[in-house]
Amino acid sequence: MSFILSFTIGRYPISVTDILTYTFTGKAEDENLPLLLFEVRLPRVIGAVIAGGALSVSGAAYQGLFRNPMVSPDILGVSSGAGFGASLAILLSLSAWAIQFSAFIAGLFSVLLAVFLSRYISMFNNRILILVLSGMIISSIFGSLISLLKYIADSEYKLPDITFWLMGSLSEITVKEIKTILPIVSISLIPLFLVSWKLNILSLGEEEAQTLGINTSRLRLVVICCASLLTASIVSVAGLIGWIGLIIPHMTRFITGPNHRILLPASFLLGGTFLLWIDNLSRSISSLEIPLTIITSLIGAPLFFVLLKFSSRNAW
Repeated sequence: MSFILSFTIGRYPISVTDILTYTFTGKAEDENLPLLLFEVRLPRVIGAVIAGGALSVSGAAYQGLFRNPMVSPDILGVSSGAGFGASLAILLSLSAWAIQFSAFIAGLFSVLLAVFLSRYISMFNNRILILVLSGMIISSIFGSLISLLKYIADSEYKLPDITFWLMGSLSEITVKEIKTILPIVSISLIPLFLVSWKLNILSLGEEEAQTLGINTSRLRLVVICCASLLTASIVSVAGLIGWIGLIIPHMTRFITGPNHRILLPASFLLGGTFLLWIDNLSRSISSLEIPLTIITSLIGAPLFFVLLKFSSRNAW
């Protein structure tokens, strides 16, 4: 129902009756209806579902891997790295495709740096803690580089583009972008779903999981690679979208419990629906489109407080 209703929301109104009539008969009273449906609304609706679902699954997988409810998809610096890559491409006046590619590569590169740094620091201390701290270091570095690019960017043309991109939006998403990210998202989701039961065992502790026959190093590598691919692919086409990967796993866990075999697919459905309605708000409550992160922050922060207030400690 949310999927269908989203086609009717926007500054150019469309009724459900018009959509159903065109779908089953191929006839439309409004000659702009086919173009609006298939070139504007459909990519945006599908993109919102994919982006929200992918970020939610990434957040849920990372929270299970690190056994920490405060972990989000950008814990290893993928978002800040992707933001730097896109900002640099915008500053250099590259094409839209080049901006997306630069964001994707820089996001993955930042994760590789965080993993390499954690291995370089120590091989014997708490690896999970060192990895998280390494991610914080990389995030801080790329965040500073983004600030530097914004400082030197032309304030009339480049700076507004960089700022708007960093706040997240689906306004520029097209069928081409959907075809590009869909295989990456699919390839990343399948391994996460297959190893979801191992995340349940890992919640007992790393030593206990190893005792039960789980190769924790290999599991950590699979989760980090797949979750990073999910986040980098979404950030490359939609910009930085905050809070989705943090609050949606909590909401889903509150509903379904901590079993990752149910939690991961449920997070995808709930996250996709949540971002779909956030996007509906961003393009309908004002004559100017509101960036997604502004709305997700305004809704996500109080919602997160409520979840922390009423959720059970047994969920972890």
